[in-house]
Amino acid sequence: MIYTPETKKAIRLMFEAHKEQTDKSGVPYVFHPFHVAEQMDDENSTVVALLHDVVEDTDFTPDDLREMGFSEEVCAALDLLTHREGVPYLDYVREIKANAVAVKVKLADLAHNSDLSRMEHPSDKDLRRIEKYRAAMKILHGEED
Repeated sequence: MIYTPETKKAIRLMFEAHKEQTDKSGVPYVFHPFHVAEQMDDENSTVVALLHDVVEDTDFTPDDLREMGFSEEVCAALDLLTHREGVPYLDYVREIKANAVAVKVKLADLAHNSDLSRMEHPSDKDLRRIEKYRAAMKILHGEED
């Protein structure tokens, strides 16, 4: 991961935003965006990875992030990565294809979310979710039928 003033600001915000949350296996949620960020190789994608669930899963808005000084490129990618209510999942994924940073982060996010070793006892619902993630990865790789 690249540590710059911008990524440090994103780390602090990510920890604040997700501090009370846990993932499906009961682990503090902050480890997920941190893991996704560790897969990135430039500042913008690292910041987006750290913040990729902040708007979707907390009370922060894209405008809040802009007011905090995050760049328009970062905010545009985060806006695309925020799955809006009522939008079918695969349609949401198709929209992400318009932004290279968002694609890069979403692929890393999907890979981490697909790692069933994170769960003690994967359920049938978990297995179905993985199939959905595989379809999303195909779309993002341009392999959609």
